[in-house]
Amino acid sequence: MTRLKAAIVGATGMAGQQFVLALSNHPQFEVVQMVTSRDKRTYKEALQETDGSSRWSLGADLPDDMKDVPVVSSERFEPGSVDVIFTAVESDLALELEPKYGAVRPTFSTASAFRYESDTPLIVPGVNDHHAALVKRQQAARNWKGFVLPIPNCTTTGLAITLQPLYQHFQVNRVLMVSMQAVSGAGRSPGVRTLDSLDNIIPFIPKEEEKVRREVMKILGTQTDDGIEPASIDINCICTRAAVLDGHTEAVFAGFSESVSVAEVKRVFREHNPVRGRNLHSAPDEWIHVFDDPFRPQVRLDRDRGDGMTTSVGRIEEEPILGGVKYVLVSHNTKMGAGKGAVLLAECALEQGLI
Repeated sequence: MTRLKAAIVGATGMAGQQFVLALSNHPQFEVVQMVTSRDKRTYKEALQETDGSSRWSLGADLPDDMKDVPVVSSERFEPGSVDVIFTAVESDLALELEPKYGAVRPTFSTASAFRYESDTPLIVPGVNDHHAALVKRQQAARNWKGFVLPIPNCTTTGLAITLQPLYQHFQVNRVLMVSMQAVSGAGRSPGVRTLDSLDNIIPFIPKEEEKVRREVMKILGTQTDDGIEPASIDINCICTRAAVLDGHTEAVFAGFSESVSVAEVKRVFREHNPVRGRNLHSAPDEWIHVFDDPFRPQVRLDRDRGDGMTTSVGRIEEEPILGGVKYVLVSHNTKMGAGKGAVLLAECALEQGLI
């Protein structure tokens, strides 16, 4: 199969670097263009700081097949020169750039700029793939040849992945969640000051809780002629920042309108694997990993399960106040919740014939 030519916009940032790792030697996409704020000869050169240090901040080495990819500024980038575009820029810049890209090419974004648009589906592959049909409405309404598909907020991702099988099999009506989120989710600039996060939990992340509420209800919602009708779930959360580098931990309390046992919930989690057998290169072998050990999942031990694409769940217990279950999940915020999750979304769109 001939690989589709791809560009990464915002390639030197943290989310952009995750795209670089996820797309290295990819069987379906070949990165032929990096887009940054300035023209540079190669991607390796664009990462070089004036003091000789590199901006590359990931634990894995910079892949050899990405070092010499040419770099162009966002002002000079021609979106029609590639087949597909991956964007990893701040939302304000995404509002400016992504409509230009989506007008001509399929564009997959980590930003929030399009998440709440009525003609734009918010998809987690394996959770609500069927919402992808809404892309046709976006193209028709905006007279676009391409489209913009954003991924959800990284805090939403693990929650939606674990709630979807419960919502599918049982009558989930109320959800409470408390997150303990990695500092990498704040990015480098402006981000969270290091001394604020060390030996600390910061009890507030601006706008995060409203994002989670809106996004979960949209992801689990029903597609109609008018767009997506939000799921009828009462949901509330508290989002905090913890002194963890990567990986979000969330304590979830789910209420059901019917009697459901802990054993039934564990069975549903274990049997649920909507990506098995599909042509999705970035999908993990195990979609949800269930621990019986009450001391797991632990973010340091479990965030990289399935190369950061498996959601781990434990402490599944009866929840008598809401009338359901409670559990703890760990989800990798910069892999499944960012660059690699967006690549998985592109693979899903390719599978469905949208690219």
